[in-house]
Amino acid sequence: MSQGYRVAVLGATGAVGTELLELLEERNFPLAALKLLASERSAGKKLPFKGENLLVEAVSEGALENVDLVLASAGGSISKIWAPKAVEKGGVVIDNSSAFRMNPEVPLIVPEVNPEVAINHKGIIANPNCTTILMSVGIFPLHKVQPIKRIVVATYQSASGAGARAMSEVKNQSLDILAGKEPVTEVFPYPLAFNLFPHNSPLNSGGYCEEEMKMVNETRKIFNDSKIKISATCVRVPVLRAHSEAINLEFETPFKIEEAREILSKSPGVKLVENWQKNYFPMPIEATGQDEVLVGRIRQDISHECGLELWLCGDQIRKGAALNAVQIAELLVENNYV
Repeated sequence: MSQGYRVAVLGATGAVGTELLELLEERNFPLAALKLLASERSAGKKLPFKGENLLVEAVSEGALENVDLVLASAGGSISKIWAPKAVEKGGVVIDNSSAFRMNPEVPLIVPEVNPEVAINHKGIIANPNCTTILMSVGIFPLHKVQPIKRIVVATYQSASGAGARAMSEVKNQSLDILAGKEPVTEVFPYPLAFNLFPHNSPLNSGGYCEEEMKMVNETRKIFNDSKIKISATCVRVPVLRAHSEAINLEFETPFKIEEAREILSKSPGVKLVENWQKNYFPMPIEATGQDEVLVGRIRQDISHECGLELWLCGDQIRKGAALNAVQIAELLVENNYV
């Protein structure tokens, strides 16, 4: 379609949905038409786009007619219902939920890592988990040069990972605590303001939570390497937006620090941030609103001659969700896969 594509944003009123709209406008995505879809509860709201206020519709089979591309960010249960219906009507769905990520028939894509698998799509493409996306962008350039044997990662995950209501909850809890009041918890199980706790997703029998296993399984699928050993510890921290990760990598042979730094400084989607004299490295406050994953503090693991340590921060709503989805859409358009 030379004139552009008919796009629907499902979950348009959420934190990721509104970011998708900003990115479609900012990146001048080739649009012939744009529909904003959400639940019945959100229908009737208006959202700004290119100087206009667009009406949000309730998602329905009729609303999915004549749509080329659906950017879905409405949760797994919603995606399981509506993504197949959109495909039946001829659309391609880029889904931000976990509903289809581990389906072997569904490509799981980080454009800087595995764009080539987009050609295999059968109507649905999965957007990986935020922590997986950020880690993949930051370490895959090294993996291409020398395959990684083992990854040990600890995440420091902001409130934005649980949505707009979670961000508001942390702000309100901060005010309550400073005023000497008991903080109210509705989104999270425990107060997050001035606190932190292991990620609140369900635990498996081995003691790993769902979020940690997403990093394990999704990274193996994206890297197309089932042999990588991965262990993750995911933690919620009192940061509004942008996640951080401390990553330990083990290779077959030593990886020179200078080479790793040179590779990452030239890698797409990565910004090297290091000032050793000032002890200045990536921070979530500086990653917020940025497209790139900030990587730094690259150093030799003193406990293992074949190990590297690095630290990264990335905007969870942007590259960890909405931007990655829009980049997948751009990839599809560029290669005529829609």
